[in-house]
Amino acid sequence: MSTDRQHWLNPLHEGERGPDAKGMYMWVTLAGGAVWDVWQGRSHPLWVAWPAVIASATLYLVVIHQAFANRRRAERLFLPALAVVCLSGAAAFGDNWVYLLPLLSIAIGTTVRHRGFPAFALGVCVAAALIVTARGGGIGDALLLCWGIFTAGIIPAIIIRLWEAIRELQRTREELARAAVTEERLRFSRDLHDLLGHTLSVMVVKAEVVRRLAAADPETAAQQAADIEEIGRQALTEVRTAVTGYRGRGLAAELETARTVLGDAGLRAVIRAPVVRLAPETDALLGWAVREGVTNVIRHSGAGSCEIDLRDGDGLVLEIRDDGGPPVPSRSGRGNGLTGLRERVAAVGGSMEAGPLPRRGFLLRVAVPDDAEGRA
Repeated sequence: MSTDRQHWLNPLHEGERGPDAKGMYMWVTLAGGAVWDVWQGRSHPLWVAWPAVIASATLYLVVIHQAFANRRRAERLFLPALAVVCLSGAAAFGDNWVYLLPLLSIAIGTTVRHRGFPAFALGVCVAAALIVTARGGGIGDALLLCWGIFTAGIIPAIIIRLWEAIRELQRTREELARAAVTEERLRFSRDLHDLLGHTLSVMVVKAEVVRRLAAADPETAAQQAADIEEIGRQALTEVRTAVTGYRGRGLAAELETARTVLGDAGLRAVIRAPVVRLAPETDALLGWAVREGVTNVIRHSGAGSCEIDLRDGDGLVLEIRDDGGPPVPSRSGRGNGLTGLRERVAAVGGSMEAGPLPRRGFLLRVAVPDDAEGRA
């Protein structure tokens, strides 16, 4: 995906806040036409024209400021005042004063962010057409002015709403990532409870038997102690399996979860994985690699798509790549999750690479040998 397209898909990078009042102040220059008419003495009486043009420019600046600071106050108090001044000035003086109406439309598009916007914009267009025709203008002039007024209002309205939607999507993506992490923690805690609750209870009971029989029946006590040792070893194996693979969630289950989670987060998922028979430890390890890589993509990359490839040749190679922005510290390959993954991959004689791609994006590559099960 190109850099420009990625910027459009996720423009809210660090320090970018979208449209604000500063970007809208410049359109106060539309009041310059009225100022020119007053300066040339074409608007009479001057003692009314000067206060009117000053009031229109001042009210516009106030409305724009309040639209991003206290929108309800701007819509209910200052915007009606601006509408009265602009419409009255255009009706009373005509000529270049009609440029105050696009100025009013910009203020409406910036301030009114609900379903009432079309009614407000239509009202200004109708008023503009009536003013032009009443002052002797033709239908063409009226339509041209109405088109300018409508365009002046709809453009800022669309831009502001798009940025609001982008912010909401970004908040949703972050919330989905947090929810996924929370769900994994809850599931892991339930697994540990299921694994250890019954096992530890049995070990406690057998330890009490050993304590009672230690003096009277050493042979039976020794047998019970051997049972405790066996149960402990079995519990340790199960806990290790749970920590590595979250108790039986292997590669296939994690790939299916990744497809769902990436789709919910608004990312395009491309998964290419052949059907292979994997040893339990290898299956759990690759499943954990998928989970860790996808979690990092959702939480840190700002990507628009994610590709997951599994190749079965001289060993298994799993690659997870995204088209996100430059890596942040948590994606540099030294995070807790990636560190733990690197250690477990090394324990089975495999290798792991994590780092930025040459042009754009991030790559997590895990390679495990065919005899990984034996090494584990």
